[in-house]
Amino acid sequence: MNTPAALDAEHRESRMPPPGMDPNGEKGKSHWWVWLVVFAVIGYGGYYLYRTQQADAAAAASKKADMHTPRMSSIVATRAWSGNLPIYLNGLGSVAAYNTVTVKARVDGLLTSIDFQEGQLVHKGDVLATIDPRPYQVALDQAVGNLAKDEAALKDAQVNLDRDRELYKDQIIAKQQFDTQAASVGGAQGSIESDQAAIASAKLNLSFCKILAPLTGRIGLQQVNAGNIVHAADTGGIAVITQLQPINVLFSLPEQDLQKVLKKLYAGIKLRAEAYDRNDTTKIATGTLTAVDNEIDQTTGTSKLKAVFPNEDNALFPNQFVNVKLLLDVDRGVVIIPMVAVQRGPIGTYVYLVKPDKSVTVQPIAIGDTEGNNVAVEKGLRTGDPIVIDGADKLAEGMKVEVRMTNGAQTPRRQG
Repeated sequence: MNTPAALDAEHRESRMPPPGMDPNGEKGKSHWWVWLVVFAVIGYGGYYLYRTQQADAAAAASKKADMHTPRMSSIVATRAWSGNLPIYLNGLGSVAAYNTVTVKARVDGLLTSIDFQEGQLVHKGDVLATIDPRPYQVALDQAVGNLAKDEAALKDAQVNLDRDRELYKDQIIAKQQFDTQAASVGGAQGSIESDQAAIASAKLNLSFCKILAPLTGRIGLQQVNAGNIVHAADTGGIAVITQLQPINVLFSLPEQDLQKVLKKLYAGIKLRAEAYDRNDTTKIATGTLTAVDNEIDQTTGTSKLKAVFPNEDNALFPNQFVNVKLLLDVDRGVVIIPMVAVQRGPIGTYVYLVKPDKSVTVQPIAIGDTEGNNVAVEKGLRTGDPIVIDGADKLAEGMKVEVRMTNGAQTPRRQG
C-alpha cells in the first residue's frame, strides 16, 4: 500500500543523478588525458613543418652554390696521326654489259631445237639452236650437180677447141669458128666458177642452220620456241647474250672535277675506280677508268665516264646501281684527324685541344682534302696532339675535362 512516506522515498530516488555525473548533471573530469594527446600531435606537426622548411632552404642554397661552381665535363679525345689520305671523286653510276648481242637466225626455216638453258653461261661457239638443214642440203647437192655438169661441158669445149686450133692452122676452118669455140670454153669456165660460188653459198647457209654463240656471256630468256618458222628478217631474235667478264660501269662526275681527271688521263695515268653498293658502305669491285665522254650534259652539269671491271666473281650485273669512287690522288705524309673533331665558328675551323693539365683550348686549324670520316690538316696541329671528338658542344676555353682516349686512326670509314 502506497503510504505518503513510501511515495516520498520513491520520489527522492528518481531524482538521484546517474553514476559519473555530478549532482548538477554535468560530465565528470575523468578523460583529461585525451586533451594531452591532442596537444602532443599539434606540437609534433609544428616541429615537422619547421624541419621540412629548413631542409628545403638548405637544398636551395646547395643548388645555388653548384650553379656558381664550374663543373668538369666528360669528353672523348683522340690523337692526330700521320698517314696517307686517298683523294676520291664520287659519282653515281650503273652497270652495263661489255657487249650485248641479239642472237638471230641468218637463214629462214623451221626451228627444230633450242639447245640452251635460260640464264646459262654460254661460251663462244656453243650451239644455241638448230634450224631444219634439209632445204639447204638439197641446195648444196644441186650446186654440186651443176658443177659436175659444167665441168663436163668445159672438158668437151676444151677438146673441141684443141681440135679447131689444129684445123685452123691447116686453114681448114675459118678463124670465126675457132674464136667461137674459144668463147665456148670461156663460158664453160665461167659456169664452173659460178657453180663453185653456189656451192660455197649453199655450204654457208647449211652452216647457218646451227646457230652458234658469237661470244662468251650469259644468255637471257628465249624469245621463240622450237617448232616455229624463223626468218633472217625477224627483229626480235631468239635470245640476248650479255658479256659480263669484263663489264662496264657508266657514271657521272661534276663538270668542275673533269679537268682533274683529264689531266691524269692525258699524262697516261690509269685511274682506279671502285664500285660500292647502293648504301655506299661495301666495296663490290675494283676496275680502271677507260674513257670520258666528249661533252658535258648541260641539264645536269655532269660528264659521263666509263670504267671497266674484270668482274671475275660476277659481283656486278647489268643495270645494277652502284656508287663509284675514282681514286684521283693520294696525299702522303699528312696530319689526319676525324672529321667529327672539326668545329666551325667566327674564327673559322678549329678543334678543342686537350692540354696536359686536363683543360681544353680552342686551336684554329686549316683543313685540306677529306675522305670518308677523315680530313687532312694543313696547319694548326702536329702528329700526336690530343683533340676532342665527342662532347665538344658543352666545352669552353679553359674548361677542365675528364678525358677518355680512343684510337683515331681506327675511326670507322668505308671498307671494302
